[in-house]
Amino acid sequence: MLWYCRFKWHSHTTAEALRRRILEQDAAGTNHPERIRGWYDLAGGGAGFMLIETDEPRELTDMLQPYMDLLTWDVHAVAEQPSYEAIVESFRQKAAEGAD
Repeated sequence: MLWYCRFKWHSHTTAEALRRRILEQDAAGTNHPERIRGWYDLAGGGAGFMLIETDEPRELTDMLQPYMDLLTWDVHAVAEQPSYEAIVESFRQKAAEGAD
């Protein structure tokens, strides 16, 4: 499953504390970089989102829990769509068939 994981720093979180935690979890082997499909920070800092792929929701929880004292998480399962062209073509076919 692919997960959209939006994060926002808690008001007490510092860049130093977050960097230290990331390094600690990396050393512990719990960050699983092979599962991270994308990591994006919002302009201005303090928030962003990650795209993480796991086989089970529990695996995602295990990855995110070590950061919950520093970040809030808003997590949603997402489905990747085919190319734009493929989507538009499927809409054309449905329109031609009169389907909803």
